[in-house]
Amino acid sequence: MSDLTFKILRNLGDGKFHSGQALAQQFNVSRATVWSAIQQAEALGVRIFAVRGRGYQLSQAATLLDATAIKRLLPSHFDMNIVVLDTLESTNSYCMQRIRELPHATCVAANVQTAGRGRRGRTWISQLGSSLTFSILWRFDCGAAALSGLSLAVGLGVARGLQQFGVDAQLKWPNDILVENKKLAGVLIELQGDMDGPSTAVIGVGLNVSLSPQMLAKIDQPAIDLAQLGLEIEPNFLLCEIMQQILNVLQDFIDYGFVSLRDDWIDLHAHQHQTVQVLQANGNTQSGQCMGVTDDGTLLLQTLQGLQKFASGEVSLRGV
Repeated sequence: MSDLTFKILRNLGDGKFHSGQALAQQFNVSRATVWSAIQQAEALGVRIFAVRGRGYQLSQAATLLDATAIKRLLPSHFDMNIVVLDTLESTNSYCMQRIRELPHATCVAANVQTAGRGRRGRTWISQLGSSLTFSILWRFDCGAAALSGLSLAVGLGVARGLQQFGVDAQLKWPNDILVENKKLAGVLIELQGDMDGPSTAVIGVGLNVSLSPQMLAKIDQPAIDLAQLGLEIEPNFLLCEIMQQILNVLQDFIDYGFVSLRDDWIDLHAHQHQTVQVLQANGNTQSGQCMGVTDDGTLLLQTLQGLQKFASGEVSLRGV
């Protein structure tokens, strides 16, 4: 993907028409080169109107992420390394591939993510302006065995960030953020390191901002976005607010463990005391009533066989 493509997209972000001739003069290229860059953008799923005599226009105005803007908005006591790339297959994959070279407390965000990953092998649908996708690389002194409940803690941070904008966010165990029982955001955590020694977590977050009907049709579960909630939030500001809340819960998690966040998580638990099914990796399912989570984030399910604990799996209302 050429740099010119995203330079043009930044110009088109105002939602107005820009003529091919004006763009060519601005970037000192031919109109054919501008057209080629537009074609590259459309190949990424960016919808651009081309009208003879008027030029090119984005289907909807879009502000692109900018590392300098994010750093300026983030309070100084959050000393983060901010990396913004125009297009990536996956922010999590980028961090995992560079896990030894990226410094502690690095946030990597992408304007377009072409092969985003969710849990259980799912893909995260993402196009320009449709989603906010970023990953935080965080190094822990403890081993991976001590990080139980981390995904729940991060989900709580995302929910708190959304609450700053008036979003009535709820949490679905272990790592989804719901509104009106529809998925608004998700968390994917990947770990590397010893079970007992130092470890590194790559914390991926995907948030639906403005999904087209075509994109919604590709998602295999009920989904919602900020646009449906009547919210239009500048993406750099949105990222900063959510990241601040994630960093706050990370500090609590490091100092006191998930137990310090457990009650707050349960207060936002979408399925507390509801009957659900837990889908396990081996294909088995177990029905029961959600009774919250333990001090390490394990799900408690009251079943006909008694109280059972689940450290992994997926909660579903289907078939209940």
